[in-house]
Amino acid sequence: MSKYPLKLQTLSQFLRKLPGIGSKTAERLSFELIKWNENDLNFFSETLSSLKSSLLKCPECNALIDHESCPFCQKESQQLCILASPKDLFALEETSSYQGIYFVLDHLLSPLKSCQIEEPVIQKLEKLILKKETKEVIIALDSTLEGDATALFLKNRLKKYPLKISRLAFGLPVGSSLEYVDEGTLTRAFVGRQNF
Repeated sequence: MSKYPLKLQTLSQFLRKLPGIGSKTAERLSFELIKWNENDLNFFSETLSSLKSSLLKCPECNALIDHESCPFCQKESQQLCILASPKDLFALEETSSYQGIYFVLDHLLSPLKSCQIEEPVIQKLEKLILKKETKEVIIALDSTLEGDATALFLKNRLKKYPLKISRLAFGLPVGSSLEYVDEGTLTRAFVGRQNF
């Protein structure tokens, strides 16, 4: 990409750091940004430069918020849902299927990457459980090796509390045909079947 001006090359290199953005897409996006008017570019630039400093992390549940009071912690509920990332929280909120409170871990347990769930994070979770007089903890983590390891770790850590501990159901996607479902998903769906 040496044929392009240096600023354009630099912009494309940064855009390629985003997930799912390859060289050609980064190029297209760079040229698209050139077409933007000056005000939009300035606003975009200011938003990017202040992104990390303007977002706050709730001191209780670790959700990303943009003001002091956390809208998620203000709910009155004895259900607590544990998630891996703030993005997962917003995805679950979009469904309107859950009305309880949340706790965001920020990452999953991954011994291969030397990534542990640190003790202060667990202590914060336990403090929230006691404060909200939680009756049920829902572990809503990915169905991956890391998600399974983290779920088992949390289950063992929280068994000292009088809680119902559940995990999201895994199985067949809506509208799927059995012939196209992989073996692991089909096995999980079969094992996790419910009364009908």
